Amino acid sequence: MRTVVLSTIALLLVLVCTAAAADVSGKWVAQIPGRQGNMMEQTFTFKASGEQLTGTVSSQRGDQEITEGKISGNDISFMTVMSFGDMQIKQIYKGTVAGNEIKFSRTMQGGRGGGAPVEFVAKKSN
Repeated sequence: MRTVVLSTIALLLVLVCTAAAADVSGKWVAQIPGRQGNMMEQTFTFKASGEQLTGTVSSQRGDQEITEGKISGNDISFMTVMSFGDMQIKQIYKGTVAGNEIKFSRTMQGGRGGGAPVEFVAKKSN
């Protein structure tokens, strides 16, 4: 009997944790500030499964696969890698979901150095 009760409690905790994760599956669009103040549109296509986040980031530079994607409550994080010859640039995204918006901070590693984080907002696309 005790095993049944403990199993039921464990299952309920798993369901509550899964339900608490932000629902980010689908397309999100953002205007991201670039060099000299030029804006660049990026489309994020997310697929959420529990605490795992996969998908792609699309821009005028092409599509990059999302790696190391995680969801924790309303927070998401992931990375993309762009290659230019033998040089790789990692883009690290961290965001907070609030309704139909995700407030992002993106940092870069590799290439010509890191640079300051870039802040932007992605909006859910219908």
